[in-house]
Amino acid sequence: MIRLLYLLTLLLCALPLVPGLLGIVIPAFSWLPSLGLTEPNISAFTTVSQWPGLSESVFLSLRTGFGSTLLAMLFCFLVLRKYWDSPKWQRIEHTLSPMLAMPHVAFSIGFAFTFAPTGWLFRVFETIGVDTAGWYSLIQDQHGIGLLVVLAIKETPFLLLMSISVLQQLKVSRLMAVAISLGYSRKQSWLKVIFPQWLPKMRLPIFAILAYGISVVDIALILGPSRPPTLAVLVWQWFNEPELSLLPRAAVGAILLLAVAILALTVIRLAEWTLLTYCRQWQISGPKQPVANKAKHTGQDSQRGIPLYAPFVVIPLIVIPVLGLWSIAQRWRFPDLLPSRYSLRFWQQESYSLIELATNSIIFALVSSLLALILAIACLEYRQKYQRGLPSWLIAIPMVLPQLSILFGIQISTYLIPGQWYWNWVTWSHLFFVFPYIYLALDGPWRSYDIRLDQSARSLGLNSRQTWWRVKRPIMLPAILLSLAVGISVSLAQYLPTQMLGAGRISTVTTEAIALASGQDRRVSAIYGLLQGALPFIFFSLSLAASRYSARFNRQTQQQRRKNTDDLICGKPNFKKL
Repeated sequence: MIRLLYLLTLLLCALPLVPGLLGIVIPAFSWLPSLGLTEPNISAFTTVSQWPGLSESVFLSLRTGFGSTLLAMLFCFLVLRKYWDSPKWQRIEHTLSPMLAMPHVAFSIGFAFTFAPTGWLFRVFETIGVDTAGWYSLIQDQHGIGLLVVLAIKETPFLLLMSISVLQQLKVSRLMAVAISLGYSRKQSWLKVIFPQWLPKMRLPIFAILAYGISVVDIALILGPSRPPTLAVLVWQWFNEPELSLLPRAAVGAILLLAVAILALTVIRLAEWTLLTYCRQWQISGPKQPVANKAKHTGQDSQRGIPLYAPFVVIPLIVIPVLGLWSIAQRWRFPDLLPSRYSLRFWQQESYSLIELATNSIIFALVSSLLALILAIACLEYRQKYQRGLPSWLIAIPMVLPQLSILFGIQISTYLIPGQWYWNWVTWSHLFFVFPYIYLALDGPWRSYDIRLDQSARSLGLNSRQTWWRVKRPIMLPAILLSLAVGISVSLAQYLPTQMLGAGRISTVTTEAIALASGQDRRVSAIYGLLQGALPFIFFSLSLAASRYSARFNRQTQQQRRKNTDDLICGKPNFKKL
């Protein structure tokens, strides 16, 4: 059974790659017999190369992608260096789940309502007497700074979460003790000892956020510039042209987006090699100065000053109330700090649509995440049993390649299959993008599991299924629940798979929120933004509550078994009380 699920995983994850690539290469050469294009040519390439503003769109995508990635890496490393193994780290770890639970789209809508020229922050300044006329706006600015900042804020918690297992494997406390004994300060130890080992192990998460920053469409539609837009948005506009004969141009754009993403990944990989392998003098130059203050090495300085993680907690805490105020505001004129009239009319007006859209979103999220969870557990068990895991590239491709490029080819291929299978296509696409996150979330706990527990259970007469259910499952249940919540949140945030493979016939909370954020009533946009952010938070909360209940139940069960065992022993005739 495990072998069958392993082969099924290979099929489901590798199968979309072939039509995904062929579906953009063949139409790019203007060969689409169903549309009457039967003579291959390179006219679409010529059209794209001469498109006005194309180079600005490419550089804008590279600037926002590289800028947000480097900023997120810098913040992540600084937070780790300052707070790892300190009393505040547990607090940071507890805030990661709420920060990750809030989808990019909901955060972007709230960020726009907060930092727009008529947003709540500008209202605060106007209220205290500061004139905000002529101030620079972060919303749809031509340099993409607002888009860059939002991407960095949202990706830093993801890097922090991925760094936890990496630093646990590195045994930071031992490395720090050795480095300090050699005369390095705490900051020098993190930079010269831990950073060169941390960065290579974080390669896949860094590649994922870089590729996402370059190819993101939903956030760029809300916060990014429109003239010219980012390359991903430009290709998305070409793809949505009503004239089907223009599809070759969109296919060439998808190839260009794929090439830009691969180029960016190559550049950052070369930068890593140059920094850690070629130019190593900064690593082996020794301590710069002798240790002056022992407190600096014990991490006591990490308790002073403004918390580095404040922007990743404070900004979401500001954004959520702003969305809530806008959702019940009937009249809110600028520069009033609060609405002058409140009403629930817009909630009542959208209630029927909200129920329908939330139902669609939850169904797709649960089905795709549960299927991905089953496949991920099967693959991890297969690796443990046969010492053969999934190829790394198969897990990385859905995370590091632009969604738009892959989905364009897949959609072209689905046109060749008769019938309207939109629900199946959307579920498959969600599964394709959810599986890597669930697999990576379970990979660390599965590697750290002590296999001797299984061997002891088998020696006591349990078969393989009983061993997994009675021994391994209770230990792995918190990781399984967390990975399921992560998968559900990833599925709920999927915009392009739902739009493209659903052919516009399937609507979810995410697709509707993005459609309404581009110029509709702010009150309705706030309602959909709140709902889009609330759904993942609910599932993360349920996951945490179920995990704690399971831990408490297991403790009570163990205590009861221990008591029963003691009573049995005490009842023996030859038992003597000491």
